[in-house]
Amino acid sequence: MPLPFTEKRKNEPVISIENVVASVDLHQKMNLNDIVRNFENVEYHPEQFPGLVFRLKKPRTATLIFSSGKMVCTGAKSEKEARKAVHKVVNSLKKGGIVITEEPEITIENIVASATLPARVDLEKCVYTLGRTMYEPEQFPGLIYRMDEPKVVILLFASGKLVCTGAKRENQVYEAVDRLNRQLKEEDLYFY
Repeated sequence: MPLPFTEKRKNEPVISIENVVASVDLHQKMNLNDIVRNFENVEYHPEQFPGLVFRLKKPRTATLIFSSGKMVCTGAKSEKEARKAVHKVVNSLKKGGIVITEEPEITIENIVASATLPARVDLEKCVYTLGRTMYEPEQFPGLIYRMDEPKVVILLFASGKLVCTGAKRENQVYEAVDRLNRQLKEEDLYFY
């Protein structure tokens, strides 16, 4: 019989995808001034930054568009949402009279997630047990752990909170946090 949700949370990490960053290549040059003339929901200040910002309310994202035809979409909460946002921006541009000849080439560059582990963590012991760590509490309260597989970086705090960055797919985040959780339990690095 499965455990009730509240009991399961006590022993398992709670993970939240915070931001998915996707790069896009349209394989063509873009006239950013044409986009500014045709759209109200954009910001373009070439004297400050070479990219145009195209914001969407749903999904809530910001897409940077460059004259090279490259784009960067940030703010999505999943890979699927990032791809949806890119297609929505491209379709909006087409409807607004901007000629786009090819399908956008979308690459997930980085997924940032936060998680809460089931207990407090002994960071001092983690330095000697986990390997590939950096911990200088007088400079920064978190331990930096560079995991080999999946290849991510985890900022781990004594409170049991963490930030995972560098994943290219959502399942890598879940795999990394699960692997860390198991290792912390096995090596007796939790405070209960």
